[in-house]
Amino acid sequence: MNEFKKNIQSKNNDVIDSGKGFIFSFLFFFIIFFVGVVVSVIGS
Repeated sequence: MNEFKKNIQSKNNDVIDSGKGFIFSFLFFFIIFFVGVVVSVIGS
């Protein structure tokens, strides 16, 4: 039997983890975009 299947580190669902990663990265880039828009509006 596969050694990695015997010793499972995390039993979380991979779909939930990848969804969290997608949402957090989307929010991170949205915040950067929003800060850039605010700076652009204030500067003009």
